[in-house]
Amino acid sequence: MDIIIFRLAAVFYLASAALYVYYLYRTKEAISQKAYILLFIGFILHTVALTVRGLIAQHFPATNLFESLSLFSWMIAGGYLLLEWRYKIPILGSFVAPLNSLGVLIATLNPQAISPLPPALKSTWLYIHAATSFLGEGAFALAFVVSFVYLIQERYIRKKKLGGLFQKLPSLSQLDDLNYRLLTLGFPFLTLGIITGAIWAQYAWGSYWSWDPKETWSLITWLIYAAILHGRMTVGWQGRRAAILSVIGFGAVLFTFLGVNLLLPGLHSYSAM
Repeated sequence: MDIIIFRLAAVFYLASAALYVYYLYRTKEAISQKAYILLFIGFILHTVALTVRGLIAQHFPATNLFESLSLFSWMIAGGYLLLEWRYKIPILGSFVAPLNSLGVLIATLNPQAISPLPPALKSTWLYIHAATSFLGEGAFALAFVVSFVYLIQERYIRKKKLGGLFQKLPSLSQLDDLNYRLLTLGFPFLTLGIITGAIWAQYAWGSYWSWDPKETWSLITWLIYAAILHGRMTVGWQGRRAAILSVIGFGAVLFTFLGVNLLLPGLHSYSAM
């Protein structure tokens, strides 16, 4: 049942992404409004699908690659809906919606069966660790999009191409400020995710830290974002440099999230669940 609802949500997500991409070429408010509504409907259906799956599985739906990609895409969609409601920058949807749809499509390529959790992982810490980690990663995904748009806009200015897409994008100062806000939102959640993960590891495997590949790359990712925020607050890392570092940081997030699980097997590999 949850898979049927998930696929229906995917249809609305794809339709929203298509409209948002069209909005790049025809920046009419009616187009962005329809795209936003489709994204919202997809998000509601996705929420129902995750809830149903959680009830069936009797655990937080983030224990295999399908569930994790689904939850990650859900966080991106929900985060953007809030972002658009708060800041009214619909052009960002032209980049966020395709990213969200890509995550959903990749999720559908993975096994979707519900597997029972090993006894060691049946813990309330699963809910706390997964929720905080995905909240942080969702914020970093949005920061990545904002930074990517910043670099596009900044390139237009350097090349003195001040027509077309340039006129549709937000100002550099607005994008830089939004990037900083998203980073300061995501970093505490990433920190909590690592801390709660260490506590959970102690209960599950008898050690707070074992230098498992996932743990190691989570720490590397944390250090990257800590360096970005430290640089912004102390030596004025803003603008293009901050945007580039934010893109690099999200690359580390993706490697920690996907690359480590697929290329560097360990205690946290989905195949080990």
